[in-house]
Amino acid sequence: MSGPSNIVAMKKIVQQLKHEAGINRVKVSQAAADLQQFCLQNAQQDPLLTGMSSSNNPFRPQKVCSFL
Repeated sequence: MSGPSNIVAMKKIVQQLKHEAGINRVKVSQAAADLQQFCLQNAQQDPLLTGMSSSNNPFRPQKVCSFL
């Protein structure tokens, strides 16, 4: 009984390996260089690096309004 089910399982594994072998891969060094280039190109628009004016900052502390 385990023979035919074992063959089916092995065919699934082979199919998965063939699928994985067909995937294009990028070298880590190339991915790191691309990421660094992207970060440098977009650094001027990044509010974490350039800061944000207080009038546009949605996270600024709210002013307290109290009537005495």
